[in-house]
Amino acid sequence: MTKPAPHPLDRLRIERGDLAAYDVDAVVNAANPRLAGGGGVDGAIHRVAGPGLLEECRRLHPKGCPPGEVRLTGGHGLKARHVLHAVGPVWRGGGHGEARLLASCYRKACERAAAEGFESLAFPAISTGVYGYPPREAAEVTLDALEESLARFPGLRRVHLVLFTEELHACFLAAWKKRRGE
Repeated sequence: MTKPAPHPLDRLRIERGDLAAYDVDAVVNAANPRLAGGGGVDGAIHRVAGPGLLEECRRLHPKGCPPGEVRLTGGHGLKARHVLHAVGPVWRGGGHGEARLLASCYRKACERAAAEGFESLAFPAISTGVYGYPPREAAEVTLDALEESLARFPGLRRVHLVLFTEELHACFLAAWKKRRGE
């Protein structure tokens, strides 16, 4: 008897930690449209990576990045070799395409990573900080997008969803376990 195929989310780990400390092919930065560093995850990544990251963002992507899109840079002082900068939507109540833009961040990051031959990625909970996306809604959109992307890109062998707060970790972990029937 053949074993059932592994579920795409079997390659996803929901963890609490510091995204800037992950040793992966690429970390995904919850960036602002100017790719200029800022607060939260974005600020932490820029602080650890050092000034070369901002310089590269300005040089390679002078027009920044619109919401729902990603841009690639080197990792500079990070353990990660690259950074995929993803600009998530600002929450405006849910009726302004926020879910589509948020899903696009995860899908496009996975697509670009696969095109680059990356095997490992670490994501934050994009848009759940100062952009105000409600965590429960974000967890569903995120897991839908990652499940679809991991099914499309089997070369992405190790994917981490790294949550900074206990509240985010508990919310995303509960949604992940529910999907897996746990």
